[in-house]
Amino acid sequence: MKLKILSLFLILLSVQHSAAGSLDSLRNQLVRIATGKKAVMGIAVSSFDGRDTVSVNGKRWFPMQSVFKFHIGLAVLARTDRGELSLDQPVSIQGPALLPGLYSPIRDRHPEGAVLPLREVLAYTVSQSDNAGCDALLRLTGGPGAVQDFFHEKGFRNLTISVNEETMQGNWDLQFKNQTTPLGAVEVLRAFYDSSQQLISPGSYRLIWKLMMETSTGPNRLKGLLPPGTGVAHKTGWSGTHPETGITAAVNDIGILFLPDGRRIFISVFVTDSSETLEVNERLIAETARAVWDFYVPSPD
Repeated sequence: MKLKILSLFLILLSVQHSAAGSLDSLRNQLVRIATGKKAVMGIAVSSFDGRDTVSVNGKRWFPMQSVFKFHIGLAVLARTDRGELSLDQPVSIQGPALLPGLYSPIRDRHPEGAVLPLREVLAYTVSQSDNAGCDALLRLTGGPGAVQDFFHEKGFRNLTISVNEETMQGNWDLQFKNQTTPLGAVEVLRAFYDSSQQLISPGSYRLIWKLMMETSTGPNRLKGLLPPGTGVAHKTGWSGTHPETGITAAVNDIGILFLPDGRRIFISVFVTDSSETLEVNERLIAETARAVWDFYVPSPD
């Protein structure tokens, strides 16, 4: 009996060492992607149970840009769960609230302004990264600080949310007030995808992940090199390029990769301090996602 127990222990130890070695190979591949570019990358990858977690600059802080619209969406839905807001309530976006000069599909469709149901504003904000919709949602939640407090109170400390889109886009340096770490981003993704934690209601859960699946921005980032039809629930962010320095502060994408065998892989990729082109920055994110895909879905050959 003792011999059998010892044999079983050695087998389990061998499996653990093998898994660790495999994760090392994945991390080495991610380091190769991030090395030699005129940019700083932050990457975190995790399985649903958190056991397979690997990162590059995982604890470094990166500007979120529009990635924070995912967090805002969660905070809004939590308030609807508490009865403080209703998905059917009207939201007025008129005049200066249309944020002339900033990206807004709402303004493109309603140049004179509109009164839209909250659920529609939420869809514009999360799936299409609408800036006017984003700031309208922030007004309903009590501002950026209230969104930050929502996450901090639940134990998610690796993020700061201090300014809205209008403020952030009006001053280059202020974008660094909305930050997270790659590991922190994956932590939020994994926790809110785990329905057993009941961080939001079942209805809110279905809605936020539907909207994340419907994201239309950044098709050349996480999804760029994955097999056609691969399920990806994600949120992007982009700072643009500083007109004087030529530096891009943020090209980001965080989300969930849905593997053919039913597993979910949580991934965040941040690119900052980059003098590369947008095409190169997006390719770095796409290559990262492809490396993760190839690690978990080996070729049949």
